[in-house]
Amino acid sequence: MLTLRSLALAIVAGTAALTLSACGGTTQASSVAAKIPELTDDQQVEITFESYNLAQAGVWTDTVKGLVADFEKAHPNIHVTAQAPQGGGAVGSNTVSSVQTQLLAGKAPDVAQLTFDTLDFAATQLGAQPISDLVGKEAVDTHLNGENPFHENAKTLADWNGKTYGIPYVFSTPVLFYNATQLEAAGLPADTDLSTWDKVLAVAKAVTAKTGKPSLDISCSVKGGNWCMQGVFKSNGAEVLSADRKTIGFGADAAVDTVEKLAELNKAGVLRNSDSSSMYEGFAKGETALQLTTSAMQGMFMTSAAKSGWQLKAAGMPGFGDKPSVPTNSGSALFILSQDPAKQRASWELIKFMTSDQAYEEISSKIGYLPLRPSLTEKGGVLYDWAQKNPLLAPNLAQLDRLQPWVSYPGNSYVQVDDILATAIEDVVYYGKDPESTMSEAARRAQDLLPR
Repeated sequence: MLTLRSLALAIVAGTAALTLSACGGTTQASSVAAKIPELTDDQQVEITFESYNLAQAGVWTDTVKGLVADFEKAHPNIHVTAQAPQGGGAVGSNTVSSVQTQLLAGKAPDVAQLTFDTLDFAATQLGAQPISDLVGKEAVDTHLNGENPFHENAKTLADWNGKTYGIPYVFSTPVLFYNATQLEAAGLPADTDLSTWDKVLAVAKAVTAKTGKPSLDISCSVKGGNWCMQGVFKSNGAEVLSADRKTIGFGADAAVDTVEKLAELNKAGVLRNSDSSSMYEGFAKGETALQLTTSAMQGMFMTSAAKSGWQLKAAGMPGFGDKPSVPTNSGSALFILSQDPAKQRASWELIKFMTSDQAYEEISSKIGYLPLRPSLTEKGGVLYDWAQKNPLLAPNLAQLDRLQPWVSYPGNSYVQVDDILATAIEDVVYYGKDPESTMSEAARRAQDLLPR
């Protein structure tokens, strides 16, 4: 993963001008006609759709491929090549570097699933086209509303400077999954209160005393989990970036206090030191009893629990004392990168389909991502019966109502800033480094990387 990120950073410095000229950037986008022409019935168009979910075997790949096949049946004149990001790496970690590498080869995907932390870069450097310019704001609004509208907190997550660059696609909030069977074996009720970190610590201590090993995983606190860690910071009154996007905030007292509190979990012997992939696999196997992570793991955990005979339950993200938790979103939006009007129109048709009622019926029930059109889960909606039978959805859906966006850092060094923060968190939480000096130094180094 580090190699891919290093490649992305190296490409940025040397190809910014090429990217802007080849992909249009914000300069060319402003001159695009207000609406791209509709396709004729006999107009054959081929487009490439790059999705990091296709790098995940099982329900992720199966669901996306199934939706693409359904789209092609409904649009026989549009042919879609669906591919995973090029170059491998951790899922969701190399979305921009993959696009940049293909861009230099003149073969960038027409539609790309990009994570929200890349929004600033995608809109200003990568050449993502403002969809609201291509098809008109009215068409965008019509798609986002309708019989089952997008949640208000989701609609504008991929908007930039007043324009819609991407349509939110799949994301989750941080969910505390837990093995209720292990909790009961430790003498705790299956529906025990896990609303604060102090309560999580008490439960984890009880389970650890029973099993003799760490019982808690927090994927937010290791590399790749900064989307979730932003919510943990916010829940304790901290911010990673100021509102004017000029000042790094993770060296402030509230941020220092946040990582110090997580470090206390490690000192208590209940927090396992592991990478995120091992966390997912370990929890599924029953090696730990509690895990704060993305709800996108719900499908995998449900399958594992059913096979192994233990009860899976879920709670919302814990808060600090009487402060309400502030969930942030993970995930991605769908962006149009093509310069060709016909491909742009075909791309828009694909994006509409992949964010439609039908798509969220599949994406939510099979994978576990949030239904961004939540009325689908209400009485009369196609997901109502499923939601009634699936209590694991409730904490995730409730958190959508108080969601705050995953913040993208400004400038070309956003990946480096994220790495600096992740390393600092790991050093404090898992390796006992001094919280104040470690976080302050990380903030200073990150600040030097922001545009001036």
